[in-house]
Amino acid sequence: MARLALFGLATLGNVLLSRRSLPETSSHGFYRFFAFEFLAGLLLLNLPHWFRRPLAPRQLLSWPSLVASAALAGHGFYLLRLVGRPRGRAEGALIPGFEDTSQLVRVGAYRYIRHPLYSSLLLLGLGAWLKDPSRLATKLLVGAAGFLVNTALAEEKENAGRFGPAYEEYRRQTRLFVPGVF
Repeated sequence: MARLALFGLATLGNVLLSRRSLPETSSHGFYRFFAFEFLAGLLLLNLPHWFRRPLAPRQLLSWPSLVASAALAGHGFYLLRLVGRPRGRAEGALIPGFEDTSQLVRVGAYRYIRHPLYSSLLLLGLGAWLKDPSRLATKLLVGAAGFLVNTALAEEKENAGRFGPAYEEYRRQTRLFVPGVF
């Protein structure tokens, strides 16, 4: 019952974050909403397993994924703020202010991958899934990954419109989520 209440709170926060972009099905915020829902479901489903059998191989793989997720997210947000120089949310804008950067970020993790924040969410999902890789957890992870890919692809179109040829050049030099791979 408590996990269901937490899921409801997470969904409420997600709705507040995404309220402007949900009606716009081509917006990356539309897909991000569903990715967050799948991730919240996965995290809360596997919450009882986070500290069971701490030396089990799955647990030993899970924690580095979770730590890498947190580190990559912190690094990505820091660079967006420092280098990207967000303008803040404009009236009627579909995206949150921290995403509305005035500069294309090409340093740090962004030098190798275009979406380190989504990569961090994939790592978070993997770490949570490893806690108890049940069928339902696997479906939630696959759903989250699918929506994160769609989120990134929609954002690619938005960024190409915002940054023009500079973004197209950046796309040719970097990968979507994993340096040198994908």
